[in-house]
Amino acid sequence: MQDSFADMTKLDQEALQELSSLWERGTDFLGSQVAILGGAMSWVSERCLVSAISNAGGFGVIACGAMDPALLEAEIIATQAMTSKPFGVNLITMHPQLNELIEVCLRLNVKHIVLAGGVPTGAAIKRIKDGGAQVVAFAPALVLAKRLMKMGADALVIEGAEAGGHVGPVSLTVLAQEILPIIREVPVFVAGGLGRGDAILSYLEMGASGAQLGTVFAAATESQAHENFKKAFVRAAARDAIASVQIDDSFPVIPVRALSNQATKDFMRHQAAMIQKYQNQEISKEDAQLDIEHFWAGALRRAVKDGDVENGSVMAGQSVGMVKEILPVADIIQNLVKQAVDALVARRQRIKHSSSN
Repeated sequence: MQDSFADMTKLDQEALQELSSLWERGTDFLGSQVAILGGAMSWVSERCLVSAISNAGGFGVIACGAMDPALLEAEIIATQAMTSKPFGVNLITMHPQLNELIEVCLRLNVKHIVLAGGVPTGAAIKRIKDGGAQVVAFAPALVLAKRLMKMGADALVIEGAEAGGHVGPVSLTVLAQEILPIIREVPVFVAGGLGRGDAILSYLEMGASGAQLGTVFAAATESQAHENFKKAFVRAAARDAIASVQIDDSFPVIPVRALSNQATKDFMRHQAAMIQKYQNQEISKEDAQLDIEHFWAGALRRAVKDGDVENGSVMAGQSVGMVKEILPVADIIQNLVKQAVDALVARRQRIKHSSSN
């Protein structure tokens, strides 16, 4: 480890080498110094934060979100101007211009494309691989992990319900036990609720190749999020990051984990009001559902860019409780590495102590 890890010479070198060996499969796959990916967060994971993560030895990932091909092209070019290190692009599988976005990534020599927000098609995976890039896909269950591998995914991310943004129902603790002992053919990265290096270490020892973290980077110095957004992260406790609640099975709500605020309460009232209108035959079921879904339109941007953390959507994982201050990305990554190394040193000392007794 060099460059950003110049001061890592102060760490126990034997333990540092052991950590490097544990996530070697991940670093080889990503082309990074440490197997830590930045989670793709819309409006947050853009050129400044992505390049900072890659420059600090990790692997930054641009969140394409709702960008059109021209916007994505500009973002990739701007990021390439800020780092010579590898980074990836996260594309939403349901994006109406997915094929065009893939072509932009391939033309600009992006070597890792993360497909999120649904099960990708075999055609999309094949186009990416034929274009010389590698596919990273999300697997929220073992059966889907096996299916994605058969479809050609080069690596998987298993993300627990502790994560911020759109979440599944199963915790990382359970997903890791279900998937890591079984899936060995491709690198598997763990995500959701991770905020410390010793926790990452435990998953590496279970068979993970690395980890994806979003929340701990959202409030970094280099993050272009509004100061109000960052301060909300620093103030928050783990229990403040809650998944949105669905009040009627007939009107499904895609769960999103965010900090509890006025908008969270208003959303509950809005659901109830729309359902009541439907029951009173004032509107159709389809219109009621659409109105519920539109409630959050633009809410993430309001929080991230405008700083309206009461009426916007402050998406955050439960690891937000471990965000105690606004730090540079390099410090965050170095802290994670140090925590993992310190855990390995402590274990060695425990073993030495027990063997001498």
